[in-house]
Amino acid sequence: MSLKQALSRARGILAEKNVEDTPLECELLLRHTLGISRTRLYLELDRKLNPEQEKAFRQLLERRLSGEPAAYITGHREFYGLDFYVDPRVLIPRPESELLVEEALALAQGHPLSTIAEVGTGSGAIAVSLALELAEVRIYASDISAPALEVALINCRKHGVTGRVYLLHGDMLDPVPEPVDLIIANLPYVRRSQLSEVSFEPRLALDGGQDGMEKIRRLCRQLGGRLRPGGFLLLEVGEGQGRVVTTLLYDLFPGGKIHILPDLSGIERVVSLGLT
Repeated sequence: MSLKQALSRARGILAEKNVEDTPLECELLLRHTLGISRTRLYLELDRKLNPEQEKAFRQLLERRLSGEPAAYITGHREFYGLDFYVDPRVLIPRPESELLVEEALALAQGHPLSTIAEVGTGSGAIAVSLALELAEVRIYASDISAPALEVALINCRKHGVTGRVYLLHGDMLDPVPEPVDLIIANLPYVRRSQLSEVSFEPRLALDGGQDGMEKIRRLCRQLGGRLRPGGFLLLEVGEGQGRVVTTLLYDLFPGGKIHILPDLSGIERVVSLGLT
């Protein structure tokens, strides 16, 4: 079987089971099987798979058909143009979370930032992406999950930012040692009743309580004294949660400047708070 034939058959199998992004997923799994780049894959479409490679590729497809995410199968996920290691200890970084990075960088252009705290860093994708763009900024990255921080450390080392991203084990802002200029967070915001649909990603990274807002409320109520004067909060929220969060923040910070930013799908995704 040629690489071209293997891709075609795999696409048919995954499409039949309604797997999203079937062409891309098949390509990722075949490249992982062979250990080759995308360019080489398409230059060698007529190359034949040997029996061992066919078997290995088939096994990866079976894992994907069982519902296991391709990122866990391959150990890789692209985020903000960078390659990150991921495994079931962490939530898989989502494209919509790149909006947090973009907004943080936009803030940095108009306001001097010396310290940033990311709450719930998981794989470290956001903290590492910011560290690579903001070379003079000290970044604290906290997580309540010690196993998640092990993955974050792998990614800090992978991208050479261990000297500027400080990984902290603890709940919310508790382990952050000082007030900061920017707090950035993608906290769990899935309703607990919806978690029965999740079988591979860590429940701790998704469970937002009964209404999905439990962790978000806790963080908002911790902000006083943890942001420096003139500091900012960037908070990712779930669909339909933006207005609830802005109301809470207006109550807590009546003089704050609050905006809701949509993602590429038009969903209200990031709530921005600026203190005066």
